Amino acid sequence: MTPEQFLAKIAKDKLQPAYLFLGQEGYQRKLCKEALIQRVLPGSARENGLTQADLESTTLREVLDDAQSLSLFATERLIWVCSAELALPRRLVADEGDESGKSETSPLAAYLSSPAPGTVLVFECSRYDFNGEDRPKLERVQKFYSAVPSTVEFHHFTPESSRFLAQDLARRQGLKLAGAELAVLLETIAGDAGRLAAEIEKLSLYIGAERPVTMDDLTALVPNAAQSTIVVLVNALGKRDRKSALRSLDILVREGEYLPLALTFLSTQFRLALAAKEARVNSPQQAVAFFSKIGVRIWRDRAEQVMNTATAFTKEHLAKAIALIYETDKKFREGYRDDRVVMETLVLALTTKP
Repeated sequence: MTPEQFLAKIAKDKLQPAYLFLGQEGYQRKLCKEALIQRVLPGSARENGLTQADLESTTLREVLDDAQSLSLFATERLIWVCSAELALPRRLVADEGDESGKSETSPLAAYLSSPAPGTVLVFECSRYDFNGEDRPKLERVQKFYSAVPSTVEFHHFTPESSRFLAQDLARRQGLKLAGAELAVLLETIAGDAGRLAAEIEKLSLYIGAERPVTMDDLTALVPNAAQSTIVVLVNALGKRDRKSALRSLDILVREGEYLPLALTFLSTQFRLALAAKEARVNSPQQAVAFFSKIGVRIWRDRAEQVMNTATAFTKEHLAKAIALIYETDKKFREGYRDDRVVMETLVLALTTKP
């Protein structure tokens, strides 16, 4: 089930004797953990009823023995088991009829066939992700804990869901976060919902609800936000605002940005803008549809950035910019001593007025 389904179920349904939490996403897992603690151990009951265990320092059998024991101090108990993946044997036998495979999982299955009343177990596996090389390992964890009646999957936020979460958190905090600043913040936190919540709370405490968040606020308060100054640099180049463009480049240099990587972002931005220009795309919605059709996945904020660039530059200027970026990339590859001078030369060329 999803975290939202889990929260809805524990709010109104009878609790299961055990849950399996899978996935690396920490923000929603923290919300689910707090909600479950409040449901099982409201108020002061948490002090005596909550037990934290880690399979790095204990065994699954010891955890189950603890769950079966009656507590003298709490009638309701919640046992939170971290590093649940460490309970797996080195090789989980695939054949369901193999006795060695059954012997590994039988203690947990035996406990869950007659669980201790008033006790809830949560097995947390946050080491593996749902994609890539981790997927088979995660499937092994699911197979090992197949006796657990409920599994909650914590997937990473998509760009769209991150944007929705940011808008929701900003609204709750009374924070005025406009589109451009929101895009920079989302790009800076790179999909980390926990960090997003922390940064929005920090901005709210610093700025309040009196005025909107500015780019200067993000640069001053949000770590690595200066990396997203590339977007500001593109906008300045579009207006041929040499002073602002050089200021943005100076911020990137002072923050230690790897300039060839910044050049790669510039190249992608200009190429997408030229493609949108040639296809006569006129809005972010059309840009999302157009790029999805040709196999380029793009989200709304990114589409707005691309359309802003396409609007600010003429088709000829975009073509010239791509050619200049190509020459600049060659200079980086040829080992010029000062990357900053190379980038400044590019900025000067792009901001020369016709």
